[in-house]
Amino acid sequence: MKVAVLGASGRAGSEITKELAGRGHQVVAIARKPDAIVDAPDVTAIAGDASNPAELAELIRGSDAVISALHFDVPPDTLLSALRQAGVGRLLITGGAASLEVAPGQRLIDSPDFPEEWKGAAMGGIAFLDDLRKETAIDWTFFSPAALIFEGPRLGQYRSGGDQLVTDDAGDSKISFADYAIAMVDELEQKNHSRARFTAAY
Repeated sequence: MKVAVLGASGRAGSEITKELAGRGHQVVAIARKPDAIVDAPDVTAIAGDASNPAELAELIRGSDAVISALHFDVPPDTLLSALRQAGVGRLLITGGAASLEVAPGQRLIDSPDFPEEWKGAAMGGIAFLDDLRKETAIDWTFFSPAALIFEGPRLGQYRSGGDQLVTDDAGDSKISFADYAIAMVDELEQKNHSRARFTAAY
């Protein structure tokens, strides 16, 4: 599969790029600073600005899917416009955990211990998902990660879920960037959450 990765030089983007290459996918790795993109077989590093839909469309044209690791720096309308112009029908987004439920009707962001300084960015992610849910032409998937993503080993395991936060026996919700990337590429290949959100944690 030919896959374009946006934000390929970041922590999540780098791991996703490596995981794709390791599975034999052809990767078009796009970032503002392409020299920071991982050097791996079948990875083509390209400089690009995802905020320009026409420019982005040319970079992703011919791809089978686009994975955005930009978080919410670029609005969904811009990404969706670029995919339409390029004729690419699949979009996977690295999202946030704030809108996952920790109890029926209670989101993580509504928890009393949710850091106040994170709420601005978190609300941006919630709005991003709400906008995506209106899209019916592009086949999108929004990946809400565990509450904590950390630099750690690639264990090759995780548990997935839908709209509820996944926690371990100690009540913690966490996953390494390496295993986060496995969950993302598994979703790309298996297509279990078409026009839906999913999550993954240990």
